[in-house]
Amino acid sequence: MKIDNTVFGAITIDGKTYEHDVVVRLSGEIVKRKKKLSKKLYGTSHVLSKDEAKFLFEKGCDQVVIGSGQMGNVHLSPEAEAYFERKGCEVVLKPTPEAIRMFNRSHAKRIGLFHVTC
Repeated sequence: MKIDNTVFGAITIDGKTYEHDVVVRLSGEIVKRKKKLSKKLYGTSHVLSKDEAKFLFEKGCDQVVIGSGQMGNVHLSPEAEAYFERKGCEVVLKPTPEAIRMFNRSHAKRIGLFHVTC
């Protein structure tokens, strides 16, 4: 599985373009991001909540690569940060184009969350 490209509002993975935020599971499965888990608490999907962190994490995951948007507007809440730390999971938070490069190069057991706007 390879993430090919991103532009504002879309991401292309293995030749298929998604026009919404995505999560890449450990298995390589691609699912739509559950932004509502964060939006209900913070009023925005630009702050990743503990509930969304719980949805994102999978047992066996060593690393979560988060594409924080084209301009890097997404960040972790303190509770989400603490959750990943307790799980022993490294978080890499970079603007989406840079996060894609890191995700593709990483050899860790990783999950990816990619915000495709902002």
